[in-house]
Amino acid sequence: MKTRKIILYNEPEVLEIQLERSKKFLRETFSVEIEIRESIFQCINKEMSENIASCRVFNLKKPFEKHDPSKEDIQIEKENKDMSKREEMTLYDGFEFHNAVKKLIPINENNIDTLHIIFTNKLTCTFDENDYRYHARAIIGSNPTIISTTGMIEAPAKPKQYYLDLMTNFSESRVKEIKKKYKGKFLEYHDLRISEITEGYLLQAIIYYETGEAFCEHKDCRLFNAHWQSELFFSQLENRKFCEKHQKIISELNKI
Repeated sequence: MKTRKIILYNEPEVLEIQLERSKKFLRETFSVEIEIRESIFQCINKEMSENIASCRVFNLKKPFEKHDPSKEDIQIEKENKDMSKREEMTLYDGFEFHNAVKKLIPINENNIDTLHIIFTNKLTCTFDENDYRYHARAIIGSNPTIISTTGMIEAPAKPKQYYLDLMTNFSESRVKEIKKKYKGKFLEYHDLRISEITEGYLLQAIIYYETGEAFCEHKDCRLFNAHWQSELFFSQLENRKFCEKHQKIISELNKI
C-alpha cells in the first residue's frame, strides 16, 4: 500500500460527520496512520478565496467557463459560509475546485504516501459529455480527494415517485408535505446516517487512489457508485460488505 498516512480535514459546518468514528473505522480497515485536522479553508487569503469563487458553475448545460467573481462572492469564500443554507444552491466544478484546493496542501506533505481527504459543504459537480450537462458529485477522487457532504444528499436521486409528486404542485407547503411523506427514504441535512455513509465514500477515495479504479459495478459492494438514494442505503447501511474482488484487494493492500 503506497499510502502511509491519511489526513482528514474537517469542515466546521458538517460536524455530524463525526470524524473520530471515521478515524476508528479506517484504522480497523487499513494499516495506516490516520490524522484529523481542522478545516483547510480556515483563514484562507483573498487570492485563494478568489480562486475558489471562480470555480462556480452558472450554466449546467455548458462545459466550465471561468469567470471573474464579485467582491461578495470572494468574501463569502473567505468567510467559508455554509453554501447549503442559501436559498439558491451554488455549484462548483469539481476538477477546478480540486486544482484550487490542492494549493492549500503544505509542500512538505504533498507526496504520494500521504493521502489528503478534504470534507466540504460545497456542492461539487462534473460535466458529463454523454448528456452534455453538469451532475452533482459526492466525491472528486485524486490527491487531495474532495468529499462533498452536500453532494451525498443532493447527488444520488430520490425515489422516482417523489419527483412525480412534486410535479403536481411545487408550492412551499406542498414540498414540505411531500418531504414528510417520503421521510427516511433519502438523506437530509444533519441526518444521523451521514456519518456511517461517509465511511463508504472514504473507502472509495482510498481504493481509487491505490488502484486507479473508480467505484464498483456490483450493488452489493460498499464501493458501488450509487445513483439513487435507495442504492446508497443498501450498499452503505444495509449490506455494508465488499464484493469478492474488492475484499481481496483490501486484504492485499494490508499485506504491503
